[in-house]
Amino acid sequence: MQKKLTITVDEEVYKGLHKTIGPRKISKFVEGLVRPHVVRPNMELAYSRMSKDKKREAEALDWAEMIFKDIAHEKR
Repeated sequence: MQKKLTITVDEEVYKGLHKTIGPRKISKFVEGLVRPHVVRPNMELAYSRMSKDKKREAEALDWAEMIFKDIAHEKR
């Protein structure tokens, strides 16, 4: 569901939005800018999907094992 929001911006910003983005595209543009800052992804779902990617998991395991071997051989 969409909700209407009224915001106030400087006249120069308003004209720039109309000129650059277009009068019927401003809402979508602003939403695209704001969304990543206010809508958090479902991390559990994202991690669950990642864990089902067998190739990615194998590459991650190989990487982790190489790092652990490097750390084990570092001088202290």
